[in-house]
Amino acid sequence: MNTKSIDAIANAVLYEGYMLYPYRPSSIKNRQRFNFGVLYPKAYSDAQTGSDTWNMQTECLIEGASYSAIELRVRFLKLVARSFRKLQEPALADKFEESLALEPASLLEVDDTTLAPWQEAIECEVAVPPCNLSALTAAPVEWGFAFPAKEESELLRNGNGRLAGKIVRKQESVEGIVEIKAVQLADGLIDGLFKVQVRVKNVTALQNESCQISRDAALMQSLVSAHVLLGGVDAQFVSLLDPPENLKEFAADCQNLGAWPVLVGADGERDTMLSSPIILYDYPQIAPESPGDLFDGTEIDEILALRILTMTDDEKSEMRNSDERARRMLERTENLPMEHLMKLHGTLRELRSLKEETP
Repeated sequence: MNTKSIDAIANAVLYEGYMLYPYRPSSIKNRQRFNFGVLYPKAYSDAQTGSDTWNMQTECLIEGASYSAIELRVRFLKLVARSFRKLQEPALADKFEESLALEPASLLEVDDTTLAPWQEAIECEVAVPPCNLSALTAAPVEWGFAFPAKEESELLRNGNGRLAGKIVRKQESVEGIVEIKAVQLADGLIDGLFKVQVRVKNVTALQNESCQISRDAALMQSLVSAHVLLGGVDAQFVSLLDPPENLKEFAADCQNLGAWPVLVGADGERDTMLSSPIILYDYPQIAPESPGDLFDGTEIDEILALRILTMTDDEKSEMRNSDERARRMLERTENLPMEHLMKLHGTLRELRSLKEETP
């Protein structure tokens, strides 16, 4: 599956809501994060009374022949808990570091920089080998995946080279299952019409068997911003938003839970679909004037850029030290040339004639 032309859209979905303006951990809207496309561990989800689900389902239509196949990728973020350990007295020499006692710290100050705990994220992808459509009608496919727990640490030094503490980054294990099946419905425009169903499940076993854990703890073992990319091999997908007249009944029968598939790529192409937890239309595009990701595709780049530029030095410092992606966003915005900023003010895409309405 060649996703180069749709990477910008897929990454915008992946990081939607990752961090919101004013891009500081202390802001209220960033204290409860990741509200899009979260698949919690099943045991945690079953213990809740709300809508914290553990699986998502995509159903779509595809026209193909007996030799046609479907490719599939599941993409999501896996959270990394960043915490700190500090020294009571900075160390002078490396040879003493192994014997030095470190203690947990809610904040760590290194020179003029204040560092705070944060949930970072790494990108994960599960690629399922191509599945023949006819074979899927006879036998569904289950594809398991697992990402192990991991812990890394990094020493921090002050400007004089003295050890001030260390960063600890911890990941919890995540396990899931991708289920794929197909049903042949009727003759289509090519050879046959199939309905494909893809279910993504989080079956991670919780360390706390009673499931009495916080949402933040559950997020550490969740699939965050989960979405599915589907590619047709010698096959063409059918738009569920604007299906041909003879396929509207079949399109209405598709049941999508937690995500919705739309056609992506160049306008008119039908070989790739993105099943997104965010509402999109067919063939979504990132505006060419956009200088980079702001983690909020529903906002206007110009407004967010101007807001970032008006932040105080203390606010920018917190933003810069909270997250590497936020730091890059701040630097990119501060270095944005005026002519580029002016391009964000408004662009005329096309002109259309308005037909006179008949009474």
